[in-house]
Amino acid sequence: MIGNLDWVPVADRPDLLADPVAAAVRDVRDQDVRVAEIDPDLADTAAFCERYGVPLEASANCVIVAAKRGGELRHAACMVLATQRADVNGVVRRHLDARKASFAPMDQATTLTGMEYDGITPLGLPAPWPVLVDAAVAGEAHVVIGSGLRRSKLLLPGKTLAELPQAEVIALAQ
Repeated sequence: MIGNLDWVPVADRPDLLADPVAAAVRDVRDQDVRVAEIDPDLADTAAFCERYGVPLEASANCVIVAAKRGGELRHAACMVLATQRADVNGVVRRHLDARKASFAPMDQATTLTGMEYDGITPLGLPAPWPVLVDAAVAGEAHVVIGSGLRRSKLLLPGKTLAELPQAEVIALAQ
């Protein structure tokens, strides 16, 4: 397993998942999804990786993007490795056919997802939202991502993210 965490099957610790994440995990085809409890004060990627011995390149971040065009506001999730940044103003904006794209404000992202900040994950997002998965994330054997809560993380194959019903694998990173 990755890092110095006690990874257990998600079925053993549903209390470590936000409600929308728990519901979505039941529908994941690849059941090789594990969860580990962490200190919620260390949910930020850099602090988490340092404390728990998880390489940054094995950790993926989920950012919520708000895209606008003609008065219409749409949201999407972007999954990139912690060593990279999503090209929101270029690749993401063009892919979403938006005039403007930016990171969604924290309060908006948490309200719309039903998840905690620093714990937002693509599992359990509202159904119409696209999940843009960077090709590097999809190619990882296993990645660590949020669980919907600050006090835990998920470990799953990168291909599981690529196989989500609303997922699109593209080159997102700068």
